[in-house]
Amino acid sequence: MTTPHDVAALRAREYAWMANDPAIFLNAASVGPMPASAVDVANTWSRMRAQPHRLPFERMLDAAATARAQFAALVGADADEIALMPNTTYGLNLAARALPLRPGTILTFDGEFPSCVYPFQALGSRGINLELIPRRHGLPDEDALVAAIARPEVVAVVVSWVQFATGYVADLARIGAACREHGVFFIVDGIQGCGVRPIDLHALPIDIFASGAQKWQLSPWGTGFVYVRRALVTALDPIDVGWACMKTSTDYTRLTEYDFDFFDDARRFEVVTLAYQDFAIANASTRILLDIGVDAVAAHITSLGSRIVEWAQARADVRLVTPADPARRAGVISFSSDSLHDMASRLDAAQVVHTVREGAIRLSPHCYNTGAEIERVLEILDN
Repeated sequence: MTTPHDVAALRAREYAWMANDPAIFLNAASVGPMPASAVDVANTWSRMRAQPHRLPFERMLDAAATARAQFAALVGADADEIALMPNTTYGLNLAARALPLRPGTILTFDGEFPSCVYPFQALGSRGINLELIPRRHGLPDEDALVAAIARPEVVAVVVSWVQFATGYVADLARIGAACREHGVFFIVDGIQGCGVRPIDLHALPIDIFASGAQKWQLSPWGTGFVYVRRALVTALDPIDVGWACMKTSTDYTRLTEYDFDFFDDARRFEVVTLAYQDFAIANASTRILLDIGVDAVAAHITSLGSRIVEWAQARADVRLVTPADPARRAGVISFSSDSLHDMASRLDAAQVVHTVREGAIRLSPHCYNTGAEIERVLEILDN
């Protein structure tokens, strides 16, 4: 049984500003507010960075190693399958360019975030085209995708775990099973679910899973990771090659020996000097999510989202865009209305931090939000 999340304790410890700031922050799907402990780490590392002789190289390497281990723990992987990346897009480009894709077709959903589209559209010169599976009732048509995977020309599938605009949660087990059955690579953009919805990558037939940490993981911009299924780690040739992906990179006394020998783990895909300071900050944020427990975070967000869903379904002038079924949604709750502009203006005036995506208001509560805040927001929308 999941232990209930103590929101009041988290807010008092990590988000004290929320007690006095009139803003209600419901925009984690765009950028997550860093907790106080992460800000403390940022200040500590900034002071050390100002006097770099006081920042041991070993501490930098430890920050990176901790990031790999914690990201792995967040998604049910092992640290040696994790490469640190500046964002989701880098991981998706790794998939597009490093996987041994024969000429053919890659499938994705229409309505995907552009990072699931452009890196794969760029493969046209290799005889690979990207096909968008049309939406059904405004949501991804998973049945059509699974049926299309059986076509002989299909070489890969790329989808978001959680859709950025609708909050739709893809059935990764079902899609992945179809990919395995037909020898098709399966690539997943995980940014809108990572940290707020449980996942066990070892239990899923996923080849590459990429995520940025700046949203739901409450971390700095420029931090993220890519998971590469262990069997593929040494089977793939790194597409970008630099000094940092070689075994000698941790020994500055051997740099000019030019030993062309990649790491045997996913570090072989880390090409350049890492943003050690930012990953140290991300470690503090990720630690909070791990300590709360992703199951508890998910349960809390589901509760808050269900109240918004209930409100939307009760309004004749509101159309719920996000699936009502909790199994098919994560933290993103979107709804549209003929009064969309007026509703968004009222939220802005009341300092409710939200966004509008694809013709719908998108609210994205997180572990620091309270039921009282959601009720206040719905009251504003009702007026």
